[in-house]
Amino acid sequence: MTDETKRDGAFAASGGRPARVATTTAALDIAIKYGFLALLAGLIVFFSVMSTGFASAQSAVFILQSVSITGILALGVTATLVVGGFDLSIGAVATTAMMASAYVMVVLRGDAVSATLACLAIGVIVGLLNGFLIVYMRVPDLLATLGMMFLLVGLQRIPTEGRSIATGMTLPDGSVATGKFSPGFLALGRHRFDLVVPDLLPVSVVVLLTLAVLIWFFLEYTRFGRLMYAVGSNARAAQLAGTPVNAYRIGAYVISGVFASIGGVMLAARLGRGDIASGNNLLLDSVAAALIGYAVLGASKPNAFGTAIGSLFVGVLLQGLTMMNAPYYTQDFVKGAVLVIALVFTFALSKTGKR
Repeated sequence: MTDETKRDGAFAASGGRPARVATTTAALDIAIKYGFLALLAGLIVFFSVMSTGFASAQSAVFILQSVSITGILALGVTATLVVGGFDLSIGAVATTAMMASAYVMVVLRGDAVSATLACLAIGVIVGLLNGFLIVYMRVPDLLATLGMMFLLVGLQRIPTEGRSIATGMTLPDGSVATGKFSPGFLALGRHRFDLVVPDLLPVSVVVLLTLAVLIWFFLEYTRFGRLMYAVGSNARAAQLAGTPVNAYRIGAYVISGVFASIGGVMLAARLGRGDIASGNNLLLDSVAAALIGYAVLGASKPNAFGTAIGSLFVGVLLQGLTMMNAPYYTQDFVKGAVLVIALVFTFALSKTGKR
């Protein structure tokens, strides 16, 4: 009896189990890779059927505009996740940048350029401080960025004694703020480009898409991006290979800080004031989008494309629930449930598939 005949006989005696195992594994791989995208498509179909007006160009643009700021912040978080870190200060950086831009223009009567540069400087400085604490002071990233978050939340309230900034407000010294937001600055958050129909595409959406493409290309197709993944995967091996691990880790937090400050600029331009409470949900929504990105196309790693899809998913979910008149207090529960499902797809099922 030949070896091939023996194998055929063993396969027949097993009832074709190897074929069934292979089929099950292939089906599981497909579920891991495309399951989340199928869930997103299912949500869009469901809300389109259940809510009149959901499936319209205006609704789509509103969804993109609503997630543009959180998406920008989430892309920054992704950079820190790539190097094995995490940034809890992004929401506070964004609100600090928003308050700073309002203070420069309304209180100091500066122009849009100086306000924007001040915000970007805040992002760079906070990123450097976070990186210094984590890399050289060896403070765990969660604790360092959590401490920075509380520091910034307190700092942004001091100049105005906890009040929002708007033209005509009374300052702590009794004077009145006479400055105002410049039209060019407000255009960053309010102007819309013509696309098929007039005033359809907001500037904030263009900024989000541009930043998403840039960070995606940087992480996936440049030497620096690949080395950042190497640092996050095995910092010791990357260091032995000659990679300046500390510089890459600090650089990731600088990227996160700059992206958060850009989000703060866009938020200030949209609101036209320095609203002290407007950034309360930025951290949770941004972190959710970045973590959901792990499940997109079975990546099982932080990636810019997945983060962008995660941001879109959060926007579709919240817009659909709002249009269906779902109580506002249920939205965080639904977002949490979706995040848990995404993480199950990412980690539990992917490990099962590998076994």
